[in-house]
Amino acid sequence: MITIETMGWIGSILFAVCGLPQAIESIKDGNSDGLTWTFLILWFLGEIFTLPYIINTGELPLLFNYSLNFCFVVIILYYKMYPRR
Repeated sequence: MITIETMGWIGSILFAVCGLPQAIESIKDGNSDGLTWTFLILWFLGEIFTLPYIINTGELPLLFNYSLNFCFVVIILYYKMYPRR
């Protein structure tokens, strides 16, 4: 039987790796042209405003998810701001 904590880890891992394919594509293509500024800014701000909550709870699955998502959104934003043509 799967425990709630195991389910939380599985969900966090799945959410955390959602940004990986786009980050890889942005690195490979040298740009993030397929994503709108609105989406990226909202994603980035969501990560920033969620940080105090995650630190306060100390939940490792959330911290894992947050850490990877923050890395991915920063990579994608970088290639949006500084595309390699």
